[in-house]
Amino acid sequence: MVAYSLFHTAEIHARTFDGLSPDLRLAHVVRPDWLARAQGGIDITLRAEIQEAIRAADGPVLCSCTTIGEVAEAAGAVRIDWPMMLKAARIGGPVLLVYCLESTAVPSEALLRRAFGKNDLQLSHLSLKQHWPLFESGDMARFAAALAEDIAQAVATGDFACVVLAQASMAGAADALGGKCPVPVLASPALAAAFMEKQSDQSR
Repeated sequence: MVAYSLFHTAEIHARTFDGLSPDLRLAHVVRPDWLARAQGGIDITLRAEIQEAIRAADGPVLCSCTTIGEVAEAAGAVRIDWPMMLKAARIGGPVLLVYCLESTAVPSEALLRRAFGKNDLQLSHLSLKQHWPLFESGDMARFAAALAEDIAQAVATGDFACVVLAQASMAGAADALGGKCPVPVLASPALAAAFMEKQSDQSR
């Protein structure tokens, strides 16, 4: 069985993937300091540190942090949101891109545009940064509920084919919305887990 190394910037993501992929061998590296340092921009020192750690890891690597995703990908990691962006491209636009950290917006949009390729991407942004303190305090239920409420309102007043939750930490909003949203709400952890399981099956 293939062993995967997963790099996270929050401990909750390690627990999430252990729950999503109980049959896979996962090794977790949790570095919240990387996200804190990346908020002001990823300098040469941080870039080198991230890439050195990823290149030294055993087996395929997945990075669950969108903010450092581009740097991690350059070192050989799969970005957690890549399978999600590919699914969004299959659905087509218009797309509502939702995020809580401004540092996520640019890399998420760039990756989404890569997935769409030459196809037209009609994209709207929804920043919900006012709810990020709920995540930081560990109040995941209120965090998910607050996101879900604002996303539902945005979808009700707009014309979208799907919603993309840019950060893995936002996945609970998809569950909170349940069947109340008329368009697909895409969250990265489950789609990334399915991607890893497919890779593992193909390697046997």
